[in-house]
Amino acid sequence: MPKTLARFFLVQCFFGGIIVGNGQSSDLFRLEYLRIPENNTGINTSRYRALLNVPFQINKRDYLIVGAEYNEFDIEFRKEFPFDESRIEQLHIADFNLGYITRWNENWRLVGIITPRMASNLTRGISMDDFFFNATATLWKENSKVDKPYRIVVGLSFNSTTGLPIPLPLVSYYRRFHPKWSYTLGIPRTNFKYHAAKGHSLQLALLLDGYFINVQEDIDLPDGQTGSRISLSALVATIGYQYNLTTNISFYALFGRSLILDSTLRDDGRNDVFLLNNEANLFLRGGFKVSIF
Repeated sequence: MPKTLARFFLVQCFFGGIIVGNGQSSDLFRLEYLRIPENNTGINTSRYRALLNVPFQINKRDYLIVGAEYNEFDIEFRKEFPFDESRIEQLHIADFNLGYITRWNENWRLVGIITPRMASNLTRGISMDDFFFNATATLWKENSKVDKPYRIVVGLSFNSTTGLPIPLPLVSYYRRFHPKWSYTLGIPRTNFKYHAAKGHSLQLALLLDGYFINVQEDIDLPDGQTGSRISLSALVATIGYQYNLTTNISFYALFGRSLILDSTLRDDGRNDVFLLNNEANLFLRGGFKVSIF
């Protein structure tokens, strides 16, 4: 696949999948730390993530989910850039999740989630440009009582950061085809997992990561253009370890390297105006989570 086509595919999948994917997370609680160490561009990035989703049972068939997620990005520039980097040294994303789960029929559950998002460097409070809107509608089917348990999620996602005025498809398929082996195919994550001794598992995964954030007080660039958005989109190959305290509670660690990476300043029309980083980089991630599966 040509590099420009691969990059276009990554960006579309990223903004259509991972951003919405966070809003439709299966986690009830998560604490996570991500480190993207310095490469030749001289940029160091740390992300601190906290998530809480609380389910409320309405009746035997229906649940209301209320939750929130916060991400803080601390970026350290160790080389000089031709603009004031201090405005983008700390970035913030806050999501507010409101979801509804109901039994569609005997086999399928219907899941709808709306996720207002605030994403900004917050140099001067909060403005209307800091707000974005995400929504998903999916059908979810699973069977954990058969010899080879499986789970299917299909649906549509809408994200205001894509620039596309239409919903995008969302598909995920999980199968445990052997007592010690399972896989998941989909966006934003595809993985192949080995379930070792009780509570321990190893995995190979291909996942999407990144952000799209408003920059208050536009950044003036040498060519007369201005940066009013900052984005990072990455396709990352990882190897990981997970220790399950229970079926739903676990610690995990992932070590990976980006296959495609694009960190860019953008203008009001979301056009690229300054490339920050497009070199392969390490991704180091670890945390604690409580999930519904």
